[in-house]
Amino acid sequence: MRIIEPTFAILDEFDHIGLAEHIERCGRICYKSEERIDADSALPFVRKMLQHQHNSVLEMAVLTLQAECQDKGLINSFFACLPRFLHIDRPGPTSLLITGSIRAFRELWLQCPHELLVQALFEFLLARHPVFFEDLPKDSPSVPGTDVHISVRKVPLAEVDTLPPSLRARHRFLAVRFIVNRAVTHELVRHRPCSFLQESQRYCRYSSDRFGNEVSFIRPIFFKENSPEFNLWQQSMEECERAYLQLLETTSPQAARSVLPNSCKTEIIAYANFVQWQHILALRCSPAADPSMREVMLPLRQELCRRYPEHFTTVGAGAV
Repeated sequence: MRIIEPTFAILDEFDHIGLAEHIERCGRICYKSEERIDADSALPFVRKMLQHQHNSVLEMAVLTLQAECQDKGLINSFFACLPRFLHIDRPGPTSLLITGSIRAFRELWLQCPHELLVQALFEFLLARHPVFFEDLPKDSPSVPGTDVHISVRKVPLAEVDTLPPSLRARHRFLAVRFIVNRAVTHELVRHRPCSFLQESQRYCRYSSDRFGNEVSFIRPIFFKENSPEFNLWQQSMEECERAYLQLLETTSPQAARSVLPNSCKTEIIAYANFVQWQHILALRCSPAADPSMREVMLPLRQELCRRYPEHFTTVGAGAV
């Protein structure tokens, strides 16, 4: 067995790659197949996710659009659709700022193809990012007697970063990778407005060479090393590992994982806007939070305060 420390990493390098590459780098964490990433692997990976309807992977890339429409009735009709999982603001009477994941924009089209604004958004996205939308039905119901000009443009991240703080907090997304135990991720995924992809014990076979033929566990914060409690914990983990490896001789990883405990190391990517990160940090940096959660959230808050002081300096400031 292997014992490791919990860590986090802000994946700001993902802000500078394409949407397909972003999705692939996040998606492969589930299978721990990052070694398969190369210059030509992103598009086949995305098409495979679409084919198998692994929609959660499509939440790992967002884009911001600005739509201009002089017909306020069409804007009101668009809001009446109750678009799900999109962050929408109206900076002007005829202007909309819309941020959402690839999945959110796909589902908007499937649910509301009769809306002119939705049609304009879809046509723009299909032309600009065909790989994500080319499999969807192209025909949309016509609206007789309607002749309204709707313009759509993509808002680059550099421009999102110049928005007023209240708008930036809603439209600026950030991905963080955590290496923690599974008890922590069980709590983290309760933040439902966020998107998550996690290392899958169902697919990962820890007896293989790429995992070192062993199971990795997160060092528990609760027990001092070499104490009776720590020694008992370590003995229990060794017994779980032995049972797991023995089960793999005759069963699949998804069956063998049933003996693995919460202390198992796992990797998870959490993807959310600044508003949700503020909420996560306020709850998970609290003195009442799980100590294992605070172990990674307190230094994450410190780093986010350094990078984005206008958004995070006061969040959980009383946590010690």
